[in-house]
Amino acid sequence: MQENKRFFENAMPLPVRPSFKQIVLSGIGGFVAIALIALLAEMTETILILGSFGASCVIIFALADSPLAQPRNVIVGHFLSSLIGLLYLHLVGPQWWSLALAVGSAIIVMMATLTVHPPAGSNPVIVFLGMPGWHFLLFPTLLGAIFLVLVALAYNNLVRKKTYPMYW
Repeated sequence: MQENKRFFENAMPLPVRPSFKQIVLSGIGGFVAIALIALLAEMTETILILGSFGASCVIIFALADSPLAQPRNVIVGHFLSSLIGLLYLHLVGPQWWSLALAVGSAIIVMMATLTVHPPAGSNPVIVFLGMPGWHFLLFPTLLGAIFLVLVALAYNNLVRKKTYPMYW
């Protein structure tokens, strides 16, 4: 019975609810970012969106001061995780264990390079599901992540009192 306390009780209180304005502006930020990337992708007939970019928007617009939301984390985290996924896929093959190794390796590399961005941890899974070629590093990973950060730079600095980013 005492063991169950470990899982169900904690002294930490719930975080403070953001203001209604912050909540709405964060949602609008995600909308604007994905809308602009999708529009650019349609206009250029280029794939620029990853499923993980939706989760990136949550962090970039709702938690902009977090280390996880900073440009180097977003861009480098996505790039490294996709690279690792592609390496495992093309060098080892599409096995359940190579997928697991790719995700674990992506976590290790992001932590070691101080570029942790949780949504990027899903990129190896996306790679294994889609089985893309090496072009995936440029389109959609790198250019999509760069464009996402550019939108975040403009939007966050227009609507927030604090500057974004906290660091590069």
